[in-house]
Amino acid sequence: MPALVEQARAGQPRAVARLVSLVEDASPLLREVMAALTPYAGRAHVVGLTGAPGVGKSTTTSALVTELRRAGKRVGVLAVDPSSPFSGGALLGDRVRMAEHALDEGVYIRSMASRGQLGGLSWSTPQAVRVLDAAGCDVVLVETVGVGQSEVEVAGLADTTVVLLAPGMGDGIQAAKAGILEVGDVYVVNKADREGSEEVRRHLRGMLALADRPAAAWRPPIVRTVAARGEGLDELAAALADHLAWLGEDGRRRRAQVRRARDEVEAIALASLRARWGDLGDHRGLDELAARVVDGDLDPYAAADSLLVDR
Repeated sequence: MPALVEQARAGQPRAVARLVSLVEDASPLLREVMAALTPYAGRAHVVGLTGAPGVGKSTTTSALVTELRRAGKRVGVLAVDPSSPFSGGALLGDRVRMAEHALDEGVYIRSMASRGQLGGLSWSTPQAVRVLDAAGCDVVLVETVGVGQSEVEVAGLADTTVVLLAPGMGDGIQAAKAGILEVGDVYVVNKADREGSEEVRRHLRGMLALADRPAAAWRPPIVRTVAARGEGLDELAAALADHLAWLGEDGRRRRAQVRRARDEVEAIALASLRARWGDLGDHRGLDELAARVVDGDLDPYAAADSLLVDR
């Protein structure tokens, strides 16, 4: 494991791929992997890109990689694709749109299946980000599944969250909906060469103006892009750099990192407790407790307390 970590830190793609595979497979070596990588992580700028299907997330991600590489940045990309609820498989097709970077040694691209995880990410995405961070990536781009308005989990993972919109994806009411429009640090109106793009921008500006923000709070910019032609990506990269600089003031980024680490530790602890308890559905007394709840002899909270005491 130490040799594999050193190879990954030296930028060897095969070693990085092996470490990410260990993460995705929940390998017994995962604890050893995280222990070896953690001292080298925490330096990369983690950027999440989210939005509804069809707004051009993969195309924008690929164009942003080109812009960041032009600035000399080493870039890692984690593209999360949806898993089939029937077969469990995933197309992992986001890499097709990023094929132009396949031979660039300064870019590492990995597709990940969501494996039924809600919120637009895979359960293993935070650990995979740590792998790319420790492997020396200056920027890690996390592209979400694109499941719609509730896809906000990426905001808890990224330093900077980019929300993409496009004309023709709904009327002005869409801009007023809660959730995904409350997590953005940078908003992108992609496909800005299409009719209606200025209207989308106007609606978005109006909704952001209604937000009750403290005087010292970050004011999310709205960037217009045509990612398929590479237009506006320099402005997007500049907005990301500005937000990172703002995070560096007054310890904002440090506090956010501590908050994310706390959530990660809590999630790992809960997963360990579930594994230690096993499947409560196999508990021999559960059917009896359920019957007592149906009969009105016991309320569900008391039944749950009884089940936990038995464990």
